[in-house]
Amino acid sequence: MTRVQARETARDLLEIIPLVMRTVAAELRAAGELPAPAHFGLLSVLSERSRHLTELASLQGVSLPTMSNSISSMVEHGWVRRTAPEGDRRVVVIEVTAAGRAALDRVARAAEAHLSEVLADVDVPARRRLQAGLGVLRKVFAARRGQIVAASRNGHRTTVKRRPYVSP
Repeated sequence: MTRVQARETARDLLEIIPLVMRTVAAELRAAGELPAPAHFGLLSVLSERSRHLTELASLQGVSLPTMSNSISSMVEHGWVRRTAPEGDRRVVVIEVTAAGRAALDRVARAAEAHLSEVLADVDVPARRRLQAGLGVLRKVFAARRGQIVAASRNGHRTTVKRRPYVSP
């Protein structure tokens, strides 16, 4: 892909992904499933493993006070809990609770149901093209996600060498 094509594709993604997410978030809010869309993303991240408050703020690109407010709201819902490892109150670790996992599962099922209704009328050839494109995105971003998270764990952002995507 040329740089011009990559830029055009990036513009398309930046237009389409927020449209999809706004549609899903509006449906979930209307169904009473999600008080704040950011909570779904945080629950997803925390369902992988517990994280420090500073790491969550860095991953989400928000300030520490903003992340602390989001976590406080999620604690009130019973979705996450704050812990201090080995009694060190200076370090705060956030972990998802059973109620948080259940909320995440409920929201994921509701989002999937909504998207499946929206996509139900897509014809088979278009669905195959869409699936193929999503496969490309999954591969490209799954590789980068692991690199970015690894680079941010020590608190420092570093440039990570990209590996080009090669289709199978």
